[in-house]
Amino acid sequence: MKNQYFGDINDYTKYGLLRCLAEAGLRIGVCWMLTPNDGRPDGRKIQYLSSGNRWRGHDPDLFDDLAKAVRRSRNVRHVQNSRVLPNTSFCSALVPETQPWRHRWLTRALTKLAGADLIFFDPDNGIEVQSTPHGKKGSSKYLYWTEIEKAWTQNKSLLIFQHFPRQNHEQYALARAQELGKQMVGGRVDALITSNVLYLLAYRKPHHDRIELALGYVSERWSSHVRRLTTTTTALNA
Repeated sequence: MKNQYFGDINDYTKYGLLRCLAEAGLRIGVCWMLTPNDGRPDGRKIQYLSSGNRWRGHDPDLFDDLAKAVRRSRNVRHVQNSRVLPNTSFCSALVPETQPWRHRWLTRALTKLAGADLIFFDPDNGIEVQSTPHGKKGSSKYLYWTEIEKAWTQNKSLLIFQHFPRQNHEQYALARAQELGKQMVGGRVDALITSNVLYLLAYRKPHHDRIELALGYVSERWSSHVRRLTTTTTALNA
């Protein structure tokens, strides 16, 4: 996550999903996975804020809050200091690229978010790729399997931000979710598909009812922009 993207269309949907999860009674931990702004012009996807008739109805309070915030400053501190995400704790430390600093960053993040039921990881790009090994240049843009597994073993449910590559979105979402499902022993994995990005949701049996309630809220409020793809049918373990 880069502050230059704060308040864009992906953020509106992202915070909308997290608000649904929080409203269902889950304690949320947000790990921003912040990286420095790079000055590129691709953080301007805020045209939706000028199309209130189309977008505001999904979550009016959130829409109005982001519209005001973007006019002042584009920074995730606004979310942390406001009531946009209730019942939520945050880790906003910049993600280092070199080891062992990366390991220390994760340990501190998980400690800070220890009270959460569900941790949301918000990397620039998504889950690791072969071309960028852990600890190498550019690795701060990715979440690594070892990090996912460490969070899962602490009995957390997980939500992971993932950009789509240039391939069929549904096929990619299914493959990525099935890959995640193999790692999350005893859990269930769903994919939440938007036009731009994918959210991978891995959850545990104790959280099942609240997750289902939250996904019901998502269906009611965001069905025109967020589609649920259920990818695993195995029984949930405690």
